[in-house]
Amino acid sequence: MAARTKLTLSLFVSVFLLSTTALPTAPSSQPAAPSPQQQADLSGDLAAPAWLPARDTELLKSKIEDGIITIHAVVSADGTGNHTTIGAAIDAAPRRSSGRFVVHVKAGIYHEYLNVGEDVWNLILVGEGMDNTVVTGNKSVKGGCNTMSSATVTVQGVGFIAQDISFENTAGALMNQAVALLSSSDKSVLLRCGLRGYQDTLYAYSKVQFYRECHIYGTVDFIFGDAAALFQNCTIFARLPIKGQPNTITAQGRLDPTKNTGFSFQHCTVSADDELARANFTVKTFLGRPWTAYSRVVFMQSYLSQVVDPEGWIPWNESRFNLDTLYYGEFSNGGPGASLTQRVTWPGVHNNLTASEASNFTAKILISGDEWLSSTGVNYTSGL
Repeated sequence: MAARTKLTLSLFVSVFLLSTTALPTAPSSQPAAPSPQQQADLSGDLAAPAWLPARDTELLKSKIEDGIITIHAVVSADGTGNHTTIGAAIDAAPRRSSGRFVVHVKAGIYHEYLNVGEDVWNLILVGEGMDNTVVTGNKSVKGGCNTMSSATVTVQGVGFIAQDISFENTAGALMNQAVALLSSSDKSVLLRCGLRGYQDTLYAYSKVQFYRECHIYGTVDFIFGDAAALFQNCTIFARLPIKGQPNTITAQGRLDPTKNTGFSFQHCTVSADDELARANFTVKTFLGRPWTAYSRVVFMQSYLSQVVDPEGWIPWNESRFNLDTLYYGEFSNGGPGASLTQRVTWPGVHNNLTASEASNFTAKILISGDEWLSSTGVNYTSGL
């Protein structure tokens, strides 16, 4: 059994451990069945294990709200934790647990391919900063994988949370699709995380997902999939692609017009990374292109830098299909890339959403955030 300690922290995850009734659970066909020991872990008095250095206790103190959290595992490549790999800590997590399993991942570069299976519920990975704790891989389609199997990190289990950690795929622009994170985790949260890649960096495959204060890097279709995903206070960095290739930030893949899926970017910043900036913005960067017929993306209350092409959006290919069935919108954006005077005029483009229309893409409505986000303790904006 993994060693555990009770610490006073200001990590948002503390609220989960104190309010287990609000934790996400899978459908009733897969009922959660926590053991008595798992329940005791949430409230019992546990002594600090010998392997947890005092400096780690200090590291995990006070950033959001004071509370009590149970740390179940510490990962450190130098052997000062109770696991040397993140994968081993995930393997040690209980299955279908209604209680949180919290893993502190110490600073380091972890060359691992992680899979959080559909039976690993309510897993939390807490790093030591997106520039300090990094999970890295380099699989790609050109290197022999398909898009899904190229992912450095794959997450399926409900209620996944990551904080202060980066997931990256370093295959590079020449290697075509190369996913850093593939997520189908329902009611998942990424807070202050880095997602770094080139083509297809973030595969927001399905379910409800929330990203806050994250840095996301890429070139082609680097945020794609058919989740209902809300990005708040994130910074989106376009990178230098293959010569002659444009950048496309999103490729949302909604197949059914009745589904409430789509991508919403609120209070975000769209910018260029240093290499692209040094290229004097000679590469065209678009907000997105329609992967499927009912692709749906909204940018609102965000800062769009000069990296964004004046046309805003680009067709999937020369056939120009889906332009009347997609839904692309903008509301109250600022910055040199936010001018609407040269935006494309496809039937599905809504350049001047009303406040009422934009409200459909807020946390309250798009991801029903008021029903579950408040229990996480993470800051979020419910409406406009």
